[in-house]
Amino acid sequence: MRLFLDANVLFSASHNPRGNARALFRLAAARDITLVASSYAVEEAVRNINLKFPEYTGELASLLERLVLGPEPTSALVRATTDAALPEKDVPILAAAITAQADILVTGDRRHFGLLYGKSVRGVLILPPADALIRALDAVALGD
Repeated sequence: MRLFLDANVLFSASHNPRGNARALFRLAAARDITLVASSYAVEEAVRNINLKFPEYTGELASLLERLVLGPEPTSALVRATTDAALPEKDVPILAAAITAQADILVTGDRRHFGLLYGKSVRGVLILPPADALIRALDAVALGD
């Protein structure tokens, strides 16, 4: 299973060790789950952690070592993904998840991605962290 993590998930995992975002990292370490992000998502997470919780910069760096950095989406795919009714700044995240062949795009951005929660876009299911964790646990239990 491949989980693409949005910047807000990386940010949350960095400063909240008991949250669902961090639980995804623990589960991936214990099971056959690959965590993927794009350089775009990583840059946003780093920028936000430095602004809001600079004391957790090292924690974010440690978590980033456990990720696979996915390939950047083509500009054609980014343009084609604009039909997903997302703000312009979020389109590269969805396009990167598609390019990375993620099973799930994990995002806590309910305001922008909320209407897409539970839906698949070009083969990528979009879920909030809690639902993604449940889905990953179910996949592990079933041996998927």
